[in-house]
Amino acid sequence: GSHTGTINIKGGVLNTVDGKLTSGTFLIDMSSITVLDIPADKEGNGKLVGHLTSPDFFDVEKYPNATFEITGLEEVDGKMMLSGNLALKDAKNNVTFPVSVSHDGNTVSLKSETFTIDRSKWNVKYGSKSFFDDLGDKFINDDIELKITVKATKS
Repeated sequence: GSHTGTINIKGGVLNTVDGKLTSGTFLIDMSSITVLDIPADKEGNGKLVGHLTSPDFFDVEKYPNATFEITGLEEVDGKMMLSGNLALKDAKNNVTFPVSVSHDGNTVSLKSETFTIDRSKWNVKYGSKSFFDDLGDKFINDDIELKITVKATKS
């Protein structure tokens, strides 16, 4: 099956020059993992959150935060493509995905389209065919679909 959920941003900075996004970083609170597709009062919700935060997946006790640092923003085929280094667990990889950036008074909003990362590149190994060849049909897909929404207040 598949699951949906959220992870909160702890804080960060988006830098703009003449209204254009130029750089930024944000800190992701891995302990804030929330499962949305299983009711919060059901036992399965707590079990899944516990498993995702365990060393099998994101090892939140050892790695309580992930970070994202913007490395570039360019227009490609009519879409704004944001690149950045995602540091998760003990690995850092550059990812690129389509975004829209908007301004409303003192607020800057950055929203991505849905994009996919391969969890094995960040050493999230549990049930991964990338690390284990004896899983048969009991594997867990390496692809994680993400969608990012960030709102920042100008200072």
